[in-house]
Amino acid sequence: MNIFITGTSGFIGSNIIKKLSTKHKFYAMVRSDVSAKKVMELGAKPILCELGKVTSEHLKDCDTVIHAAAFTKEWGTKKEYWDTTVLGTKQLLEVAKKTGLKRFLHISTEAILFTGEDLNNIDETYPYPKESKFLYSESKLEAEKLVRAAQENNVFEIMVLRPRLVWGPDDHTVLPVLVNMVKDKKFVWINNGTNLTSTTHIDNLVEGIDCALKNWKQNEVYFITDNETITYKEFLTQYLATQNVVPPDKNISKGLIRTIANIVEFIWRTLNIKSTPPVTKLAAYMLSSNFTINIEKANKDLGYKPIISIAEAMKKIK
Repeated sequence: MNIFITGTSGFIGSNIIKKLSTKHKFYAMVRSDVSAKKVMELGAKPILCELGKVTSEHLKDCDTVIHAAAFTKEWGTKKEYWDTTVLGTKQLLEVAKKTGLKRFLHISTEAILFTGEDLNNIDETYPYPKESKFLYSESKLEAEKLVRAAQENNVFEIMVLRPRLVWGPDDHTVLPVLVNMVKDKKFVWINNGTNLTSTTHIDNLVEGIDCALKNWKQNEVYFITDNETITYKEFLTQYLATQNVVPPDKNISKGLIRTIANIVEFIWRTLNIKSTPPVTKLAAYMLSSNFTINIEKANKDLGYKPIISIAEAMKKIK
């Protein structure tokens, strides 16, 4: 396939190119010469453009889109989330259809379903929430809805993959933040880290993407995870250990951390403070909830099975 891919400077996008460039030709959205050089080294052809300003000329040599870009910063305004994640997706869909591309694979997230309550062993039948407490979740939900509404039978085909807590080598999103929190003495367990979670190693996510491209199922949504359930304490302790960092035993209750997060975000937004607050609502609520996922549908329809276990993957991170 000739694939136009977004989010190539991110953890997920760069790994898709690196691991699948021998199977497909990638045309990678980049916004700078530095990024262009990096994607060329990964095996892709750089296409200088940005979300919201993609043209038919940028897509002319492609038949498929993998859309992995979004506003993923922990803190931002609604406009920042909307402009990139929602309006950027909307414009990309419009130009992809206009250009005549056949397929659009959207990398979504399990977070679109999260409103602060425990989610135990959920699958793709779990309904969209009526409203969200979190800008990231809300914007990604609206983007997924746009993608699913854009499908046209045998003309423009879409698929959606939802990973959960993507991790692995070269992770510059989650792991560095955790390491800095421990070093700055700001790390604390919530509920003693006993809440359960599913995770998605980057190699398993790319395997899921590969399976989706090979076994395309039009207008379907699939969760992709490591197919293991683990406590936050077990997972994060192992993850930090790959950097020779040991988290402290400090603990805070679910109720207290959520109260603090709500107050802090209120102050930050009221005073229009640009820096990221010490704790955000999404992080506080997510880490104090169970979030486990059933991937039977991906296994059955796509032939997806994790190619690496959590234990094996931890040994390979340096």
